[in-house]
Amino acid sequence: MTRIAVIGGGRIGEALIAGLLESGHAVRDLVVAEKSEARAKEIAKEFGVLTTTVGDASEGADVIVLAVKPADVEVALTEITKIELDGDREQLIVSLAAGVPTTKFEPKLPAGFPVVRVMPNTPMLVGEGVSVLAPGKYARAEHLELVRSILSAVGKVVVVKEHQLDAVTAVSGSGPAYFFLVAEAMIDAGVGLGLARDVASALVVQTMVGAGAMLDRSDESANELRYAVTSPGGTTAAAVRELERNGLRAAFFDALGAANARSIEMGITAD
Repeated sequence: MTRIAVIGGGRIGEALIAGLLESGHAVRDLVVAEKSEARAKEIAKEFGVLTTTVGDASEGADVIVLAVKPADVEVALTEITKIELDGDREQLIVSLAAGVPTTKFEPKLPAGFPVVRVMPNTPMLVGEGVSVLAPGKYARAEHLELVRSILSAVGKVVVVKEHQLDAVTAVSGSGPAYFFLVAEAMIDAGVGLGLARDVASALVVQTMVGAGAMLDRSDESANELRYAVTSPGGTTAAAVRELERNGLRAAFFDALGAANARSIEMGITAD
């Protein structure tokens, strides 16, 4: 099996470890580096994996997954480059750090060292994420396939060009927050109509789960599915008319545009 070092034992790192173990990876093939001693002990106790330093974890790994915050990338990369990389095996760095381009890594690594950048999203915490991969200059098709096989343990995987990751960040990276906001608004509206909050919450959550499942499993587009629910002159038509009148669609265009612009700005800052 591929030996994987997960650098960072936060929520995303933990979700990846849990998904890999559940999908059949052996405990002995996983190692975690976590700077917080208390958190490292939690991870070791929960999953039975070895926890160690960044250098030791990276040295024996085929794949080094950076599951750290963007601000911690520099420190982690410094520790990784202290060891002898690309010795008897070809190694690969996979970065899950938002806004940090592959050009941040490649000049500091041995010539030709492959890097794959990933934009995950938080539903990976429940095995339903979408991870978007973008190859660096030296990453080949087999590297992408290896990363795909790893991240499919926590959801679906899509491949794009790196310059598209800012748009991906705006759509799926930040996307769960948009759905949570819509759910929050619908629950509050339901309470305003006289429903108990727990009832309104149950209705909204399951409606979102069911609608998402329909989108995922149906051959019909979102537009077609919406039309199927919207009877002429009915309640849904009245609600949709109000949403459109209040600029819902324009608000999403503006919101995703703002997220895209901020992602570009973060990348420039990181570089």
